[in-house]
Amino acid sequence: MSDGLQVFGRAYDAIMALPERTVLEAHRRFLAEGLAGRVVDLGAGTGAQFPAYAEYGGEITTLYAVEPDPAMRERARDRAPEVDLPIELVDATGESLPFADGSIDAVVASLVFCTIPDAEDAFDEVARVLRPGGEFRFLEHVRATGGLGGVHDLLTPCWRPVAGGCHLNRKTGDMFRSDDRFELLEYDRFESGLTQALPLIRGSLQRRAGPGLLSRLVLTGG
Repeated sequence: MSDGLQVFGRAYDAIMALPERTVLEAHRRFLAEGLAGRVVDLGAGTGAQFPAYAEYGGEITTLYAVEPDPAMRERARDRAPEVDLPIELVDATGESLPFADGSIDAVVASLVFCTIPDAEDAFDEVARVLRPGGEFRFLEHVRATGGLGGVHDLLTPCWRPVAGGCHLNRKTGDMFRSDDRFELLEYDRFESGLTQALPLIRGSLQRRAGPGLLSRLVLTGG
């Protein structure tokens, strides 16, 4: 892992303190409410979502906090005892999850698909590990529309090295909504006030049985 990524990991909580209070706190309940069974926190970071799981989650039997950055994972490890949850820290990337096919009840992604090097591979992994009927909940920032989207395109090459690999210009919502392996349960886009410069999407998908016709065509090159 590069020195830049490790520096970003150590500074993450300080960088995100204001956004957490002003924007993200309102979304934490949505991401956690009622989740039960085996839950994967994909890109758990420093464990910022842990308190919401404890307060709003259901009967979570194991929370797998997947985080490849060692500095963030260490902070999450320190934070885990502060909540009454069975948390297992997992050193893995989104593109290679160490779980069996169909073995997970829910996956949560919060501001992580912007940084995963291969977002499509990571989404394939989400589909693979979720059981049929399992739920994928997400909160992600995405490329703006219009001229501001062009600004995101221009800034991303400079932004990525200093922001943990973050892409300002990913159209993550398009990927989530177009995948027929999932049923879209809820989808919202927030693009006003504090989120006008960096829009957020929030939603929930339910895993269908089978690989999905369109997904099979993509995976086989058809």
